Amino acid sequence: MNSTNNNKESEKVKETQAAPSGETMVSVQDYIGEGYALPYGNATNKIAEENLEQIEEAAIKFFQEKYKTDVTVHNVVGAKDGATVFIESAGEPHFYTYAVVPIDETSEKVDIGNIQADEYQVQNAIQGGLYHMIFKEEFGQLDHYLNSLAEKGQITGKTEEALQNVGGHGFMTPYYFISTASEDAAIKPVYDLYLQNPEESINNLKDAYDESLFDKENFQINIQLFMKDKQAEPSKEVFNQVTKDLEEMNNIPKGTYSFYLNDNFIHAETSEGAKDNSLKRAFPDYIIKE
Repeated sequence: MNSTNNNKESEKVKETQAAPSGETMVSVQDYIGEGYALPYGNATNKIAEENLEQIEEAAIKFFQEKYKTDVTVHNVVGAKDGATVFIESAGEPHFYTYAVVPIDETSEKVDIGNIQADEYQVQNAIQGGLYHMIFKEEFGQLDHYLNSLAEKGQITGKTEEALQNVGGHGFMTPYYFISTASEDAAIKPVYDLYLQNPEESINNLKDAYDESLFDKENFQINIQLFMKDKQAEPSKEVFNQVTKDLEEMNNIPKGTYSFYLNDNFIHAETSEGAKDNSLKRAFPDYIIKE
């Protein structure tokens, strides 16, 4: 998948997960996923709540059996003919993703036995977590830079609760998430090795990574920052400085970077922060680190 397709996939995820029907905006510092909604989910949401314990047990079992990964269930949101189950992996590789459990509204039954997940989304999530494990030093530089920006007081990121309850985009921090392509040949051997043995050593995972097959178009780091002041418009000065810094830094992970600077608010129903006034450096003018 190239950057264009990766971008389209991100849009597809948004369409699948979001159900915008109002203009409820919440300060990013206060947003924990409350108010998030999916299309036609009112009736199934109630049924899901009544069967929450069963759904949680089924999701944990599903990820243990299919992906040999222990997970924590953070949130269940009703949708058309089912409910989306938001999960977080326990330990490394660290990632957020989701599964879907079918619900029959007529009989008010939850089909626990047919819980499933989008294989591409889960693979993307695990591969992003594996990239973060393998390139811990480089990601440490990026994390240090973004944390230092926040400490200066002008920008902030999403809350951990928001990532847990309605994140689902793979490896995520308050400031960015990682997107990988299913055909990313460089990380695929690492992914396969992890599925064979989740206890594999970090050295063996690093050895399985094939640097010669790395394609920057298959690996994206999507940075999303917010103004800390509730009254502030996205600052051109901050945007230009961060863009310049990202272009000049040589010790952060290689790949394709997008960067959005939003005002202070998140749309509660979709968890999206980008708006018409957002400043962005994204498709087709990404920041490329080679």
